[in-house]
Amino acid sequence: MDLIEEQLSRSKTIAVVGLSPNPDRPSHYVAKYLQEQGFRVIPVNPLIDEALGEKSYPDLKSIPEPIDMVDIFRRSELVGPVVDEAIEVGAKYIWMQDGISDEAAAARARAAGIPVVMDN
Repeated sequence: MDLIEEQLSRSKTIAVVGLSPNPDRPSHYVAKYLQEQGFRVIPVNPLIDEALGEKSYPDLKSIPEPIDMVDIFRRSELVGPVVDEAIEVGAKYIWMQDGISDEAAAARARAAGIPVVMDN
């Protein structure tokens, strides 16, 4: 089983960091697709109250339930603190979407035992 298949098959709750309420944004349509496939999607965006019918949280630490995967839609230079927070809350997987990469943050996650998909 490759890492992407593992992440998706072993995750039920996905926190989408940077989820936009705009249906034309990749973060929105990817999150909507995940929701349609049966995943529990939790929006993480301090600028909105909700998205896709779910309450939005300002950060990962504010989410009151366990998170399986953190799906990141933020610019590469903003990823480090998100990854550190994912480690802190005990996320099982981290996925940085297309065009997003931070080797140092990915190394910290892997050192903490969290598999990372990056720029894929």
